[in-house]
Amino acid sequence: MRTARTTRTTRTRAAAGLVAIGALVALTGCGSDKDGGGSTPVSTGGSDSAPTVQLPKLNGEKIEVAAVWTGPEQENFTKVLKEFEKRTGATVTFVPAQDPIVNFLGTKIAGGSPPDVAMLPQVGAIQQAVAQKWAKPLGPEAKAELAKNYTKGWQDLGSVDGTPYGVYFKAANKSLIWYNNAVFENAGATEPKTWKDFLTTAETISASGVTPVSVGGADGWTLTDWFENVYLSQAGPEKYDQLAKHEIKWTDPSVKQALTTLAELFGKPALIAGGADGALQTEFPKSVTQTFTGGDQPKGAMVFEGDFVTVNIAQTEAEVGTDAKVFPFPAVGAEPPVVTGGDAAVALKDSKGAQALLTFLASPDAAKIWAGSGGFISPNKSLDVAAYPNDVQRDIAKALIAAGDDFRFDMSDQMPQSFGGTPGKGEWKALQDFLKNPKDIAGTQARLEADAAKAYKS
Repeated sequence: MRTARTTRTTRTRAAAGLVAIGALVALTGCGSDKDGGGSTPVSTGGSDSAPTVQLPKLNGEKIEVAAVWTGPEQENFTKVLKEFEKRTGATVTFVPAQDPIVNFLGTKIAGGSPPDVAMLPQVGAIQQAVAQKWAKPLGPEAKAELAKNYTKGWQDLGSVDGTPYGVYFKAANKSLIWYNNAVFENAGATEPKTWKDFLTTAETISASGVTPVSVGGADGWTLTDWFENVYLSQAGPEKYDQLAKHEIKWTDPSVKQALTTLAELFGKPALIAGGADGALQTEFPKSVTQTFTGGDQPKGAMVFEGDFVTVNIAQTEAEVGTDAKVFPFPAVGAEPPVVTGGDAAVALKDSKGAQALLTFLASPDAAKIWAGSGGFISPNKSLDVAAYPNDVQRDIAKALIAAGDDFRFDMSDQMPQSFGGTPGKGEWKALQDFLKNPKDIAGTQARLEADAAKAYKS
């Protein structure tokens, strides 16, 4: 699956929207913001909200939804499911899944007990589910809701050979770097605009006595995000699309250039919290919390990842907009990157309940529920940004919607899951090894290409 080709004008517009995030964060703090037949209108939750979608009565119907979400994400998604239950009379059960979810689903399907709906975090997983004949196409109501509320780029990401299967319910802006404001102020550091400036800022912070960058290297997906942002900005969108589809090899000079750029950070252990060994033992949530714990003496001053970082910041005493601020991923090439991710709902049973849930998830009504809890960005263009809990998240959401089809979806999530989405294997493992030994660029490229070639053949 690939997104629509973009023009330089719209790429610049999207990048400008992201740059505005940094300016906004500097100025704002964290706000807190039955029985019977027929169809039931769903409201967006507020007394002044008009219903936007009709759902059938599903009294007595049981629906299972599988997802890899845990902790706050699972809690917030459960609120969405509870609203669906209230409106339809169905009973919805959340089924905790393990990564990679395709393997988990394969086991459930082989055992004759597939969930009705699965939340798939990779485009490659949707393609695999369709190839295995697990996924069911969207019904007419879900398709209508999708067409009304999503740009073509997001519709295409959930389609295979022109047939829509997935509804992207949760998106992520994965081109953000969050920082401890007290550390920056003490060091006299400013928000960098370019990769060169970023490295200079890191050295400035290091000289002040704080390790500059926190990396959650125990989770290989964070390292793929580092690579993708550098690669998109440096090599450009066309090369990005080609590498995502394995139309060029991982031994291509553009990959060498991106790894060489990453090595400018990864090759300096003093700039990374705990050095490479420490980073490889640090899971993503800890990489965030250790950045915003300890006042002006945290274990790391900056952490790279998407808007969902706010969920983890909320587990500390730091406040977004005052203690925790954010700037767009710095431009490595001519323009800063715009990389997104997302989770799509796909029906695995051809049932009335499964299709009704997909219809609901494609509506702004469902998105509004989670948006109010934070740690969530919706690609649904019909969602009123007032639903988000603070100005920081509202501006991130505006930038995503303003990009239209001008974005690139997470590259590893477009690839076969065996290569781009499996712990301890493929790209995740190769980049973890690279973090440990960033001098071995040629060896890293060779391993990536060997694993990719195998995955794309299978």
